[in-house]
Amino acid sequence: MRYAIVKIGGTQYKVAEGEEIVVDKLSQEEKKKREFDDVLLVVNEKKVAIGTPQVKGAKVKVTVLEDFQGKKIRVATYKAKSRYRKVKGFRPQLTKVRIERISP
Repeated sequence: MRYAIVKIGGTQYKVAEGEEIVVDKLSQEEKKKREFDDVLLVVNEKKVAIGTPQVKGAKVKVTVLEDFQGKKIRVATYKAKSRYRKVKGFRPQLTKVRIERISP
Protein backbone atom coordinates (compact mmCIF):
# COMPACT_ATOMS: atom_id res chain seq x y z
CA MET A 1 0.00 0.00 0.00
CA ARG A 2 1.29 3.41 -0.95
CA TYR A 3 0.57 6.35 1.35
CA ALA A 4 2.04 9.68 2.36
CA ILE A 5 1.94 12.27 5.12
CA VAL A 6 1.22 15.66 3.54
CA LYS A 7 0.87 19.10 5.09
CA ILE A 8 -2.18 20.99 3.80
CA GLY A 9 -3.05 24.35 5.29
CA GLY A 10 -0.92 23.84 8.41
CA THR A 11 -2.42 20.42 9.23
CA GLN A 12 -0.83 17.03 8.54
CA TYR A 13 -2.92 14.31 6.86
CA LYS A 14 -2.19 10.66 6.11
CA VAL A 15 -3.39 10.11 2.54
CA ALA A 16 -3.53 7.20 0.11
CA GLU A 17 -4.28 7.19 -3.62
CA GLY A 18 -7.99 7.21 -4.43
CA GLU A 19 -8.96 8.37 -0.95
CA GLU A 20 -11.27 11.35 -0.28
CA ILE A 21 -10.46 13.62 2.67
CA VAL A 22 -11.98 16.76 4.16
CA VAL A 23 -9.60 19.68 4.77
CA ASP A 24 -9.97 23.33 5.77
CA LYS A 25 -11.18 25.48 2.89
CA LEU A 26 -8.76 25.87 -0.01
CA SER A 27 -8.92 28.95 -2.20
CA GLN A 28 -9.57 26.85 -5.31
CA GLU A 29 -12.52 26.34 -7.62
CA GLU A 30 -14.36 23.02 -7.70
CA LYS A 31 -13.33 20.29 -10.18
CA LYS A 32 -9.84 21.78 -10.46
CA LYS A 33 -6.61 19.85 -10.06
CA ARG A 34 -4.05 20.95 -7.49
CA GLU A 35 -0.59 19.82 -6.44
CA PHE A 36 0.97 19.86 -2.96
CA ASP A 37 4.73 19.55 -2.58
CA ASP A 38 4.90 19.82 1.22
CA VAL A 39 5.21 16.01 1.63
CA LEU A 40 6.76 14.86 4.91
CA LEU A 41 6.77 11.06 4.40
CA VAL A 42 6.22 8.66 1.49
CA VAL A 43 5.76 4.91 2.00
CA ASN A 44 5.75 2.47 -0.93
CA GLU A 45 5.45 -1.30 -0.56
CA LYS A 46 8.91 -1.76 0.97
CA LYS A 47 10.55 1.66 0.64
CA VAL A 48 10.16 4.51 3.13
CA ALA A 49 11.28 8.08 2.36
CA ILE A 50 11.42 10.43 5.33
CA GLY A 51 11.77 14.14 4.68
CA THR A 52 14.07 16.56 6.45
CA PRO A 53 11.61 18.37 6.65
CA GLN A 54 10.18 17.59 3.16
CA VAL A 55 10.82 14.69 0.80
CA LYS A 56 12.64 16.13 -2.21
CA GLY A 57 10.71 15.78 -5.47
CA ALA A 58 7.63 14.23 -3.86
CA LYS A 59 4.24 15.63 -4.83
CA VAL A 60 0.63 14.79 -4.07
CA LYS A 61 -1.88 15.56 -6.83
CA VAL A 62 -5.49 16.17 -5.76
CA THR A 63 -8.81 17.11 -7.35
CA VAL A 64 -11.07 19.55 -5.51
CA LEU A 65 -14.53 17.96 -5.30
CA GLU A 66 -16.65 20.45 -3.36
CA ASP A 67 -16.70 23.28 -0.85
CA PHE A 68 -19.19 23.03 1.99
CA GLN A 69 -19.94 24.13 5.53
CA GLY A 70 -19.39 21.77 8.42
CA LYS A 71 -21.75 21.08 11.30
CA LYS A 72 -22.50 23.97 13.60
CA ILE A 73 -20.35 24.21 16.70
CA ARG A 74 -22.09 25.89 19.62
CA VAL A 75 -20.02 27.69 22.24
CA ALA A 76 -21.77 28.66 25.48
CA THR A 77 -20.33 30.97 28.12
CA TYR A 78 -21.83 31.92 31.45
CA LYS A 79 -20.92 33.60 34.71
CA ALA A 80 -22.03 31.91 37.87
CA LYS A 81 -24.54 33.64 40.18
CA SER A 82 -25.06 36.63 37.86
CA ARG A 83 -27.56 35.25 35.30
CA TYR A 84 -25.17 36.00 32.41
CA ARG A 85 -25.39 33.51 29.54
CA LYS A 86 -24.29 33.82 25.94
CA VAL A 87 -24.31 31.28 23.09
CA LYS A 88 -22.31 31.69 19.90
CA GLY A 89 -22.31 29.47 16.84
CA PHE A 90 -19.64 28.67 14.27
CA ARG A 91 -19.75 26.66 11.03
CA PRO A 92 -16.31 25.84 9.56
CA GLN A 93 -15.71 26.24 5.82
CA LEU A 94 -14.42 22.91 4.48
CA THR A 95 -13.25 21.41 1.18
CA LYS A 96 -13.49 17.78 0.09
CA VAL A 97 -10.58 16.58 -2.09
CA ARG A 98 -9.72 13.28 -3.78
CA ILE A 99 -6.10 12.10 -3.78
CA GLU A 100 -5.27 11.26 -7.40
CA ARG A 101 -1.57 10.44 -7.34
CA ILE A 102 1.38 10.30 -4.98
CA SER A 103 4.63 10.74 -6.88
CA PRO A 104 7.88 9.97 -5.01
